[in-house]
Amino acid sequence: MQVSYEEQPSFEDVLKKNKDKMYRICRIYAITPIEPQDLFQEVVYHIWKSLPSFKKISSIDTWIYRVTLNVCMRSKLKLEKVSTKTVRYEAIQFMAAENSIDESQQERYKLLKECIATLNESDTSIIILYLEELSYKEIALITGLSENHIAVKMKRIRKRLFDCITLKLR
Repeated sequence: MQVSYEEQPSFEDVLKKNKDKMYRICRIYAITPIEPQDLFQEVVYHIWKSLPSFKKISSIDTWIYRVTLNVCMRSKLKLEKVSTKTVRYEAIQFMAAENSIDESQQERYKLLKECIATLNESDTSIIILYLEELSYKEIALITGLSENHIAVKMKRIRKRLFDCITLKLR
């Protein structure tokens, strides 16, 4: 599927349009509250570096999701290797001033994030894209899986998450 654009999108336009979804994905892959910003900066850097070579085979949005997921997964793998050798300081907390989410919503988000963390990488990326309200077709384009495969995996993922959250709420 060839998507045609008259001109290469500007970095600023791409960032402005996609920064919220990029940050949400970074938050899911982050381990401590300060890391989403670090992951986000890494994603922005990779997009800036790679944008001139964007081949326009897919939409820019699909490409952004793919880059964001790849950077987050790579960073998580690197961090897991390093974490076995170092001690993390979980006591350091960072909250952005503009985040005014109520406590019950924060608790639900925390439970969901904990349950998502139990999934394998493939299922994690699928559920993150689903939570971004992408269609199965869009998820299939980003992940390289078929729509039917996505549908089957989503049914299993939803059940695992439901079971996990139900268990945590008891």
